[in-house]
Amino acid sequence: MAARKSLIVAAALLLALGAAYFALFNAGNTPRQNVSAEAGKLIFATAFPDPQGVQQPLEQWRGKVVVVNFWAPWCPPCRKEMPGFVELQRKYGERGLIFIGIALDTRENVLAYLRENALNYPVLLGQDDAVELSSAIGNTQGGLPFSALLDRQGKIVAAQVGEWREEKLEKLIAPLL
Repeated sequence: MAARKSLIVAAALLLALGAAYFALFNAGNTPRQNVSAEAGKLIFATAFPDPQGVQQPLEQWRGKVVVVNFWAPWCPPCRKEMPGFVELQRKYGERGLIFIGIALDTRENVLAYLRENALNYPVLLGQDDAVELSSAIGNTQGGLPFSALLDRQGKIVAAQVGEWREEKLEKLIAPLL
C-alpha cells in the first residue's frame, strides 16, 4: 500500500514538473493576436540609432511586412532564434519582409556580437526608450526576446515573448506578403 501511495505521489510530482517546464519554456511560443490597433502606430513613430550612431526612423519601413525584434547579445533565446530570422529575411526580403532588431545593450557589446554573427537585416540600439516601446506594444512580461509582426498596413497581427521558431513565424508571415 505504501509503495502504491509513493508511486502516485511520484507520478503527480512528475506531472507538475512537466507542466511547469511547459509553462516556462513554451508559453512564449504561442503568439498573441489581438494586440491594440494603436500599438503599430507607436512603432512607426519611433526612431533609434544604428550602431554607427545614425538615427533610423522606423517609419522608413512602413508598407512592408515588419518583424520588430527586441533582443540582447547576452540572451540565449535571442541568439537561438536569430539564424531563423536571417533565413526568413533571405527568403522573403525581396517580397517585402523586413526584420528590425532592436538591441538592448551597449553599442560595444552589440558591435562585438555583430562582428561574430552576420545579420542581413537592420540592427538598432535601444535603451530605456526601447524597453518602454516594447511594453507599450504588448511585452507586459518585460521578457526577451520579444517580437511583433506587423502587416503592410502597420497593424500588429501577432506578438510574442520568447523564442519565435522559424517555422511558426513563417506560417504567419507568408500570407501577409
